[in-house]
Amino acid sequence: MNPTASPDTPESALDTRLIHHAYQPPGGFVAPQPAVHKASTVIFPNVAAMRAREWKDKSGYTYGLHGTPTTFLLEERLCALEGGAQCLLVPSGLAAISTVSLALLRTGDEVLLPDNAYGPNRALTESLLAQFGVRHAVYDPMDLADLAQRIGPTTRLVWLEAPGSVTLEFPDLVGLVRLCRERGVLTALDNTWGAGLAFSPFDLLRDASGTLAVDVSAHALTKYPSGGGDVLMGSIVTREPAVHLRLKLAHMHLGLGVGANDVETILRALPSMGLRYRAHDKAARTLARWLAEQPAIVQVLHPALAGSPGHAHWQSLCGAAHAGEGAAAGIFSVVLDARYSQAQVDMFCDALRLFKLGYSWGGPISLVVPYDIASMRKRAPAHLAAGTVVRFSVGLEDVADLRADLAQALQTLDR
Repeated sequence: MNPTASPDTPESALDTRLIHHAYQPPGGFVAPQPAVHKASTVIFPNVAAMRAREWKDKSGYTYGLHGTPTTFLLEERLCALEGGAQCLLVPSGLAAISTVSLALLRTGDEVLLPDNAYGPNRALTESLLAQFGVRHAVYDPMDLADLAQRIGPTTRLVWLEAPGSVTLEFPDLVGLVRLCRERGVLTALDNTWGAGLAFSPFDLLRDASGTLAVDVSAHALTKYPSGGGDVLMGSIVTREPAVHLRLKLAHMHLGLGVGANDVETILRALPSMGLRYRAHDKAARTLARWLAEQPAIVQVLHPALAGSPGHAHWQSLCGAAHAGEGAAAGIFSVVLDARYSQAQVDMFCDALRLFKLGYSWGGPISLVVPYDIASMRKRAPAHLAAGTVVRFSVGLEDVADLRADLAQALQTLDR
């Protein structure tokens, strides 16, 4: 090799020229789907640029873990979806929850969880956070007075869910957030159910003031933003820069990152998210109403149905969406009559053909899971009928076929 040759000149060795080729494609290429940028290493033009770039904002690129054009684009679109100002991407919805708690809590602090919290959030609080000296207490999400009396001088964070996990009670979210604001306590909402479509977590009053907002929205992008049941990812959206910085520092220290191809999958699915959400919603309401008429079912838990716990709160917050029809996710639960044993309920679930046994929701395939609520709650919910709870996630199959599947499986209960 000619020692004076530039790495990208014809005189360079082929191996070198394949790596350091001078060609750059012309700019101006625009297509429906954005480009996918994969990188760990980011190349700087000079040392001064390397030293000057700041990873804490989006003014430039420093390392793949801190963002690429692809991840920045998804973050900005998720901010638009939920009404926030900053967004962080993490490998799962649970990672979003974990990052929030680890970033905002210190030894001696207390965190409050709703009694119907997502199970892994409670497990994290009772194990890892407890090891770090973070205390916790459980409050009744349907009772503002209960939360008010539990907020103490060391309470630093209150987790919210609207609706609650599995039993789907819809709380007075406006009242809960207002109370926490008055007490100077941060709020974090698991917004996977609402998904930015049922209501805006950063404009709970739905007016120009924007004065009532949660501090943090954690979202399992695994569900509706993905829509395929094939991607694990989560997001953390905020509006206040100081809160975002605390989260971003923890995000950096934990070394959290997401794959570019997974980001591409979410970006491709976002344009159809609203259509899919409404389709899931419509089918779920149809099936929930039909199941409410079946003798084996003693209660249907669906926020959009009158009589379901917290329906009035859902109506107030979500009822104006979708041309006044209201918006709700495509999941609901039922309580099977207490005369049926757990074995009979399990047999009913096994008899379903289109509804598959599996966790998660928001994908094209309908899912079913039976639950032992007594083992999941600190206290038995007074509004819950006696019996066994079964949760359904409604996919995108024909609703008549799903109803027929439920009908044939219900017949197994009385055999």
